[in-house]
Amino acid sequence: MAVATYLLRRIVSIVPVVVGVTFLTFVISHVVVKYPIRLWAGAKASPQLIAAIAAQYHLNDPLYLQYFYYMSSLFHGDWGVSPVSGVPVLQQIANFFPATIELTIAALILSIVIGIPVGVISALWNGKRRDYPIRVFYLVGIASPSFLLAMLFQLIFSSYFRLLPSAGRLSPGLAPPAHITGMYIVDSLLTGNFVVFRDSVAHIILPATALALLTFSIITRMTRSSMLETLTKDFVRTGRAKGLPRQMVTYRYVLRNALTSTVTVIGFAVQFLLGGTIVIETIFFWPGIGLYMTRSILALDFPSIMGVTVILTFVVVFTNLLTDLAYGALDPRVRYE
Repeated sequence: MAVATYLLRRIVSIVPVVVGVTFLTFVISHVVVKYPIRLWAGAKASPQLIAAIAAQYHLNDPLYLQYFYYMSSLFHGDWGVSPVSGVPVLQQIANFFPATIELTIAALILSIVIGIPVGVISALWNGKRRDYPIRVFYLVGIASPSFLLAMLFQLIFSSYFRLLPSAGRLSPGLAPPAHITGMYIVDSLLTGNFVVFRDSVAHIILPATALALLTFSIITRMTRSSMLETLTKDFVRTGRAKGLPRQMVTYRYVLRNALTSTVTVIGFAVQFLLGGTIVIETIFFWPGIGLYMTRSILALDFPSIMGVTVILTFVVVFTNLLTDLAYGALDPRVRYE
C-alpha cells in the first residue's frame, strides 16, 4: 500500500515538472528568435503565406497566450506540427526515438557490465600496483570529451583499420527489419533477420562505446568508493571472523550494500547518456532524437524542440522513479512514505 501511494504521488508530481521545464524552454526559445517565419516559409514567401503561418502558430499573440495554446494542445495529445517538414511532431519523435533508445541501452549495458566489475576489482586491489592502471584508465575516461573520443574512434577503427562502419544504423543496400519496436537489433532478432542483426550490431559498437566511456568511468569510480567504504564496516569483519568464504563476503554482502550508491549513479548515467546522444548522434550520423534535436535547433523548429524537451523530461522523471524503487530491492531498510 505504501509503495502504491508513493507511486501515485510521484506520478502526480510529474505534471508541475513538465510545466516548469516546458515553460523555461518555451520562453528561452521564443525570446531568442521572436519571429522565425522567414526561415520556415523561405525568403520568397508571399505575405498571405506568412500571415497564415503566423495565425497557425499564434505568433502574433502575447507570449503567455502562445504558451497557453501550446500546453492546452499538449494535454489533449496534440504535440503540434513541424513548420519545417509539415509532419506532426509526435510522429517524428516516434520515428527517431527508438534509435536513441537502442543506442542508450547499448551504452548503458557496456557501462554497467564493464564498470561494476572493474570497480570491484579496483577496490579489492586498493593500494597495490596493479590498481594504478585501472584508476588512470577511468580517470582518463572522465576527463576526455565524448566528441573527441568519437572522432578518434572513427579515425582509428573506421578510416585506418576499416574494422567498423563510421556512420548510420545500416549499410547501404540493406533494408531495415520489419518494424516492431523500431530498434533494429531487437527487431532483426525477433524476425530472424541475422544479416541485418550483424550489420546493426557492427554499426552501434563505435557510437555506443564512445557514449559509454564517460558513464563507465563514473560507475567504476562510485563502485570502487562504495566497496572501499563497505569493506570497513563491522558486519564485514564479523563475517570474516566467523570463517565465511571470502567470495561470499565480497559479493553477497559487500557488493550488495555498495550497489545502493552505484544505482544512484546509474540513474544519473541514463540522463548523461541521453544528453550525450546529441553530440554522438551528430558525429556518427545516427538517426535518433539527438540528431533530430540538432536539426530542429538549427531550423528554429519550435514545436519539434518543445516535443523533444517534453519526451526527455518524461524519461528523466521515469528514470528517477525506477532508481528510487531499486533502493527498496537492494536495501530492505528503505521505506516508502
